[in-house]
Order: sequence, then C-alpha cells, then structure tokens
Amino acid sequence: MPIADKTIVSFRFDEVVVPAHPGVINSDTLAKPLHMLPVGGKASWSVQFDELPKLILRMTLADGTVGLGEFYRDHEWPRIEAICANLLGSKITDFPLQQLPLPLCREYDGFECAIWDAFAKSLGVPMHNLLGGAVRDHVAVSAWSSHRTMDEVGPWVRRYREQGYDVIKFKCDLEDDVAGWCAQIKEHAPGMKVIFDPNQRWENSGNARRIIRELETVGNVLLLEDPLPRWMMLDFAELRRFSSIPIVLHVSLPYVYQGQRPYEAINALAHNAVDGFNFNGGLAGFQALDHIAATAGLYCWHGSEVDLGILEAMYVHQSAAARSCVWPGDIFGRMIRSHDLLETPLAFEPPHVRVPAEGPGLGVKLDETALARFRVGERVIS
Repeated sequence: MPIADKTIVSFRFDEVVVPAHPGVINSDTLAKPLHMLPVGGKASWSVQFDELPKLILRMTLADGTVGLGEFYRDHEWPRIEAICANLLGSKITDFPLQQLPLPLCREYDGFECAIWDAFAKSLGVPMHNLLGGAVRDHVAVSAWSSHRTMDEVGPWVRRYREQGYDVIKFKCDLEDDVAGWCAQIKEHAPGMKVIFDPNQRWENSGNARRIIRELETVGNVLLLEDPLPRWMMLDFAELRRFSSIPIVLHVSLPYVYQGQRPYEAINALAHNAVDGFNFNGGLAGFQALDHIAATAGLYCWHGSEVDLGILEAMYVHQSAAARSCVWPGDIFGRMIRSHDLLETPLAFEPPHVRVPAEGPGLGVKLDETALARFRVGERVIS
C-alpha cells in the first residue's frame, strides 16, 4: 500500500469578526474594553475583544487531509505569510510536535492547532491521544461576565445558575464593589461560586487585603486570579498566607510580548506564592504547564481569550488530557459570541462540556454558512 503524502500544499485563511451577543460582555452603562494588548496605535485596554478580527485556517496536505486552526484575536499578516512560506512543501510527519519549526509569537498556536489536527486525522485518532489520552470525558466549565452594575449582577447570575452552572468568573477592578456583587449573588443565586480576575488591577497588597476580608465575610468566592501585578511574587505569597481564598496566577503563553513563559509557573512555586494556576497556551505548551502543576500537586484550569469553536475544541481536548485541570475552565465562547463557526456546537451540559467526538482530530466541522456570514477577508497561500 502506498504511503499517503503528508506534504503541506496550501493554507486557506478566513478572516472573521464575530460580535458578542448584545449585553453579555458587561452592563450597558459600563464601557470597559478588555483587550489587554495594544492594537495598532491604540493603547492597552482600549479595544473590546469582539471588535478584533480572528483567522480560521484550513491547511491542506497533498493527500487531501485538512487540518483546522484558529488564531487568537488580532494578527500580523507579514508574519503569517512568512511562516506559510517556510512550511509549504514540508511533511508534517517530519515535525517534532512538541517544538514545531515556528517562531515564538501569538500566531504559533493557530498553526500548531492545524498541524496537530491534520496529524491526528492522519492517524485516525482524537487530538487528545497525541497528548497521552483523556483522563476524563467531560471538562468542568464556568459562566462568565465582565463588569456589572449592582442592581443587575444578582439576576444576571441567577440566569446562569438556572442553566446548571455552579461557578461564574468576573472581570473587575478597584472601581467595582466586588463584595457587594457577591452579596447579591448569594441572595439571587444561592450556591453559586465566584472567580474574580482583576487582571492585576488591584495594584498593591494593601488594596487587596481590604477587599479580600470583605469577600471572606460573604463567603462565596472560589478563587482569586491575578489580583496584583505579576512581578509582585512576594506580595502574592503574602496574600496566600493572609487569605483563606486560593490565590491563582494566570500564565498565558500567547502573551509573548509581555514575556509570559512556562518558567513563571516554576517561579511562583519557588516563592510559595500560589495555590494553583490559570494556564493559556497551545497544545505542547499547555501540556508542559500541566506537568508542572500536577507534579506540584496543584490544580489549574484552561484559560481563553473568549474564542470561537476551533480553539475551544482544542481547549477541551487539552483539559481532558491534563491531570491538574480540575477547576472550571474559561470555555464559554458560544455563550458570549453570536456564533462559534461550528456545524455542531460543542456539547455543553452545564457545568461541564463533553470532549468532541465527530471524527478524529479536533472532532468538529466548520459551518460554512456562518463562516460566510462573518467573513471580512480571505487569503489562499500555496
């Protein structure tokens, strides 16, 4: 029998902008953009995430196999074109999957996803098999919101509680009365736990200690993520000793321009600074981070950038194969965005999502009608 040719012959990119459902990001009276990185000439925290384009990739091999990939929001075409030029004509079977011949950049994970998807499809196995196999067939997930007004937050969270969610994650800053939010949630959605993510914006441990004492009094906070600037590991350690609420560090490998790297997890452990982690990253990167957490006996969850269906399917495979991935993950894109671009959405059974099973690889298919609806550009590189 002839051996199938696994040479990369073309890349097709669909550039899409998929807006959020009205009102689901934050209260209508609050305007707090969430994209942390600068965009063009605009500063950090100045653009709402759903305004930024994303790329959907279909990478075709000589034997007809198509690997699917999705890029994080905002991308740089010159770098993508240069990477494609370097990959065209290569055989994916020649690549070491744990370290692909790609530069360290935000675009890495989109190409990695497509290569791993094609590789798994060629073997006829689900993507999680390339990670050692699933240790669970469903993954815990949370609900999500950005900033909310005091009068809205309780009824808003009750809607998610009625759907079956038992945890909701909030973005917040020093302007938010988070203890007040928790009291409203306790009244309107009894049993609902809360994760707060200030994105480092509580600024110093003096602010954080005051807020934490108020949160402990209410008693429904599950985790506190990145309360302080990331360089303050000694202050993280102080908060961990001070608080009964677990303190979590977010290590987001796509934020290469901020210098986020796997060794930050090791550094946090060396300082006794955290009780666990939120990990963002591609397939090989996330697995390396999971091994760090699992070896330390700590838990993590998989973070996101409120993505579309291909990346979220990848996250589910990663989470299912990660022993430390116990806390509810940030896999809620379809809840927030008006479409996930999948023919069949991921199987959410709150508070869990099931591992995709529509064939090998990622186990999902693109919805061509939805793709055409949200497309703002396209390119083929061959």
